[in-house]
Amino acid sequence: MIPLIIIIVVIVIIVVIVIAQYNGLIRLRNRVENAWAQIDVQLKRRYDLIPNLVETVKGYASHEKETLEAVINARNMATAAQSPAEAAQSENILTGALRSLFAVSEAYPDLKANQNFLELQEELTATEGRIAFARQAYNDSVLKYNTKIQQFPGVIFAGIFNFEEREYFEAEEDATGPVDVEF
Repeated sequence: MIPLIIIIVVIVIIVVIVIAQYNGLIRLRNRVENAWAQIDVQLKRRYDLIPNLVETVKGYASHEKETLEAVINARNMATAAQSPAEAAQSENILTGALRSLFAVSEAYPDLKANQNFLELQEELTATEGRIAFARQAYNDSVLKYNTKIQQFPGVIFAGIFNFEEREYFEAEEDATGPVDVEF
């Protein structure tokens, strides 16, 4: 009778450990997915601001067609990105295009004084801060998740239940700051 009780207790302990590990992995994976969704929300906000900004600049700097097209093309490429690595690369290109756009605005005093342009510039700056925060939260979630699936006993359960490592959202070194919108 006692050996049967010991076997039942051991089985119950093993089942509890498996359930706890599995639920922990699910919780962390969901946090990573939520963090990515938060980045996506902020990036969509940024993408929505860009056409308005381009239209405002277009009225003042119509012969700067190449710069305006570069911003729109970079925005379109960024919206099509699927993975964190693709998104980071396209975001770096978009950031560079926006820097060029703001550099062009320096040559147009009327544009720099336009209330609509100033409001869009302020919104874009605030959005850049939100994006940076969302990226940091995502990378923190990825760190916790990847650590869990690489440590024992998580590595065993991650292999059994097919939990895979996630990519970090990494910016290029020259794109680590916010878009420069100073005048």
